[in-house]
Amino acid sequence: MRGYFGIGVEGISKEQNVGTIARTAHSFGANFFFTIAPSVDVNMMRISDTSDAFDHLPYYEYESVEGMDLPDKCSLVGVEFMADSIDLPSFRHPQRAAYVLGPEMGHLSPELQERCDHIIKIPMKFCVNVGVAGALVMYDRLLSMGRFADRPVKAGGPTERAASKPATTVRRKVRTKKN
Repeated sequence: MRGYFGIGVEGISKEQNVGTIARTAHSFGANFFFTIAPSVDVNMMRISDTSDAFDHLPYYEYESVEGMDLPDKCSLVGVEFMADSIDLPSFRHPQRAAYVLGPEMGHLSPELQERCDHIIKIPMKFCVNVGVAGALVMYDRLLSMGRFADRPVKAGGPTERAASKPATTVRRKVRTKKN
């Protein structure tokens, strides 16, 4: 898979959620992880990080949105449940991206929303846990960036693309039993 991605959170307040996102990012092959103005101590975040993600991928802590420094040509993608956000299944992930989620029981700050190149949402009835949202976004990136073959129409069958092509007729000689 080409490109890279990182994921982070703004104003996070629960250590377990940060640890979960870091561990999930590590598992999905993220290249970096970051926080913006976290309300928790980094050492407390590590408690729920059972994969030691903080020891295996770069972690950046920014005091503010203004202080955030992303790699060159990296698109910032906000994940926010708003009416005009792009539905995740319709979103074409940038090759170089940093995804940012908002705090529990809150939203991405107006300053961060303004800085985002794209704002996406998971099409659900209501918001889910920030760790779950991060996992869904990373999973969608993995699927949509072409790492896996197309899904078959049915298990063991042709893919939807192959099934939509005109079928070719194959003639077989049928053998019958002679009595």
